[in-house]
Amino acid sequence: MKVLITGGAGFIGSNLVRLALQQGHKVLNIDKLTYAGNQDSLGNIKGDPGYQFIQGDICDPDAIKLAFDRFRPNAVIHLAAESHVDRSIDGPMDFVQTNVVGTVNLLQVATDYWRSQPSTRLGDFRFLHVSTDEVYGSLGETGAFTEATNYDPHSPYSASKASSDHFVRAWHDTYGLPVLVTNCSNNYGPYQFPEKLIPVVILKALRGEAIPIYGKGENVRDWLYVEDHADALLTVVTKGSIGETYNIGGNNEMRNIDLVRLICRILDDICPKESEKTYADQITFVQDRPGHDLRYAIDASKIHQELGWKPDQDHESGFRDTVQWYLDNQGWWKDILDGAYRFDRLGSS
Repeated sequence: MKVLITGGAGFIGSNLVRLALQQGHKVLNIDKLTYAGNQDSLGNIKGDPGYQFIQGDICDPDAIKLAFDRFRPNAVIHLAAESHVDRSIDGPMDFVQTNVVGTVNLLQVATDYWRSQPSTRLGDFRFLHVSTDEVYGSLGETGAFTEATNYDPHSPYSASKASSDHFVRAWHDTYGLPVLVTNCSNNYGPYQFPEKLIPVVILKALRGEAIPIYGKGENVRDWLYVEDHADALLTVVTKGSIGETYNIGGNNEMRNIDLVRLICRILDDICPKESEKTYADQITFVQDRPGHDLRYAIDASKIHQELGWKPDQDHESGFRDTVQWYLDNQGWWKDILDGAYRFDRLGSS
């Protein structure tokens, strides 16, 4: 396929771009290169004849139209988004602009492009919108989100993603655009910007700093290795049924405190301290995030039963690979920490 990927210089996007090229697809990456977009995350594919890049904003219709006209894709995978809950608490309008207005703009351009195709090619086009399980709200101690779970977002971030999900489905119902939607659980793995939990834990541990845990660390998440997620997205865009939603999970549900202790144990094994202390000694509990959902859990049986996808990583292997990646690629994250980003806490008000 010729796949236009928005946000392909970000965490999930850069992993998706690499996998798409490995599978033989041609890729055009359009990315605004905000603080979380990093060309260094794609350094190993420079010169690949199947790869093209445009620096552009999904809120700019002219930039998006240029990308469609130049590349003539037969699939779009829409990842570009503001994604950090804490940032959404401090600056919600940025999330409305990118996640809602930007998505609607992309839908309009994609619809015009799709309608301009010869009738013989109309059925070949796909628009995959990548979303989050956070749109479903919070679970109790049991149960899991399914594709039929009602939306109940609790943060500006999740509300903006819920809105964009609704617009994508409305474009299918109103204009016939051949869309698919995925809602995934928490991603982790290589090239994740160091504001999210797992890279924060790894890098704070290595720097000998306090490892912050919100509240009592009892919030539960399902953890999905990013390369498994990328594989799922390509599976959905090639095999999924138009108009359908697919939940993507890692079958890896864990309390935050247990996850942090696991990462500390892995660090103790791979990169032990010179003293007798362990990395877990650096764990510090801090004031909880406002509106912090207690538990997310994904029922990914639909994508497994209908499309044959399931995650490769187990309950520890992906975390071990991730810790090793951050140890082996210190130049990547040190460049970020040497810049404007300083691990400052956001979203505490």
